[in-house]
Amino acid sequence: MARFPKNEIISLVNDKPKYDLGASVGPGLHLGELLADAAIQTELRELPLRYGTAAGDVRVRELVANLHGVRADDVVLTVGGQHTLFMLAFLLCDSGDDAVVTTPLYPPVRSMLQAVDANLRGLTLSFDRGYRVDLDAFRDLLTERTKLVSVATPQNPSGVAIPRDRVAAMLRIMEEYCPDAYLLVDETYREAAYGDASVAPTCVDLSPKIISCASLSKCHGAPGLRMGWAITRDAELREQLVLGKFNTVVSNSTVDEYFALQVLRQRDSILAERRVRLAEGVSTTAAWVDANASFVEWVRPDAGAICCVRLRPAMFDDAAVHRFHQVLAREGVRVASGTWFGEEPRVFRLGFGALTKTDLDAALEHVSLALEKTIRAIA
Repeated sequence: MARFPKNEIISLVNDKPKYDLGASVGPGLHLGELLADAAIQTELRELPLRYGTAAGDVRVRELVANLHGVRADDVVLTVGGQHTLFMLAFLLCDSGDDAVVTTPLYPPVRSMLQAVDANLRGLTLSFDRGYRVDLDAFRDLLTERTKLVSVATPQNPSGVAIPRDRVAAMLRIMEEYCPDAYLLVDETYREAAYGDASVAPTCVDLSPKIISCASLSKCHGAPGLRMGWAITRDAELREQLVLGKFNTVVSNSTVDEYFALQVLRQRDSILAERRVRLAEGVSTTAAWVDANASFVEWVRPDAGAICCVRLRPAMFDDAAVHRFHQVLAREGVRVASGTWFGEEPRVFRLGFGALTKTDLDAALEHVSLALEKTIRAIA
């Protein structure tokens, strides 16, 4: 029997500490914010709870398509972005096919490819190199058996973006070494810019071999809607995604689709408010790293609600790293261990988007206390 490997990242949806710095989402959206309009309340009362379509509500698909410069027929709605990741692993990789993934990475990307018995080849993105893609190392991983290359921009867990010209360079290399392979670009955090910073353009227009996926979970603060999408200009693959969706979940919830429609219609105000919060969060985190520079270092993210922080190797040996996490748990704070993502234990993902400014300040103060207590214990 095929099995999905266990990863402790599942604790993020099971346990709730006092201060959760392990979360990867931005400020949460509340249902009441979407129900303020009386017309929406009337429409919702009259919403029929029937099956939706396998491709997804055309009104939602049109809005997503307009934001990416594609046709509505290029968009398939999915049950969160993770549903897209699962279907593409199943559709594109047979047993023994090569799939290239970056590491560290969001664990289910690895798990889903392992579940279909793909041969994973990891492109290491190192903390010391700022989690930047090395094109020579990428080229060395490709073979004629490569069927899928999976990247995220901005990346999870680092929040570091892959520049559009670097994605284009990766495509050129793929055309030479594995021309039949697809490049999956997870753009879930793309619109989670900081304040007035410009939003990176989508990569979906670079090639018909690119598949873009995203969701309403991170930038829009609505992970509870379980609404994502896949965009492909390959008609055959798009048909397979629709059939895959029908054979796994039939359709999205029509209630989720209705609220997704409202989120996308109000996206400008929703994103603007959250970008202010994210700018505040990354600024607060930067100040905290500076204040604790003798203990920690970080890679500043390009966008999103997350970043990678490293306990300084000169200060924290393996035993001290383990002790730090124990002390931090006693302080009521959770961070996301780097080991979940394939990173070294002294790296952790810190989420600065979900908490209010007051709670983020308090949480970071507890992390500082945990650092100091750990160092005193080993002195």
